[in-house]
Amino acid sequence: AGDGDCGHTHTRAARAIQEWVRARPPPAAPARLLSALADLLLEKMGGSSGALYGLFLTAAARPLLNRNDLPTWADAVDAGIEAMQRYGGAAPGDRTMLDSLCAAARALHALRSPGADLLPVLAAAVQSAEAAAEATRQMEAGAGRASYIGSAQLLQPDPGAVAVAAVLRAVLEGLRS
Repeated sequence: AGDGDCGHTHTRAARAIQEWVRARPPPAAPARLLSALADLLLEKMGGSSGALYGLFLTAAARPLLNRNDLPTWADAVDAGIEAMQRYGGAAPGDRTMLDSLCAAARALHALRSPGADLLPVLAAAVQSAEAAAEATRQMEAGAGRASYIGSAQLLQPDPGAVAVAAVLRAVLEGLRS
């Protein structure tokens, strides 16, 4: 939205996660990991982004309670998006973080295919998220902070959409290394 808030909240989140990982090993069980991250982001990130990531991660953890195969990870992403839409009120096309997240989720549906290979599917999801973030540059804001600003002043891609793509790229790079 041009006020730097998105960058500041994501910086707070990144620093909190770094401190958390240095202080103790993160939970190994995927559902516990996502739940712990949700709690951390709700406490340390702040802002609407922290609340939305918290909602996403809490809902995404549920499908992973009993299984953590690749199709279940696709289900987890879908569950997180559904929670964000239900409680946040935004939808794809509203020029929000959901634009990137939903584009990535569509690519992650390939994880449900027999023999799916995680890294190529995740790489495709990252590319989809980055393209969707760039596409927000041309969108009219229908939700979020940008909806309070005239569209003529919105010259950059939506910061939340860019941040989601960056987080997904970091996950991909972490898994590759």
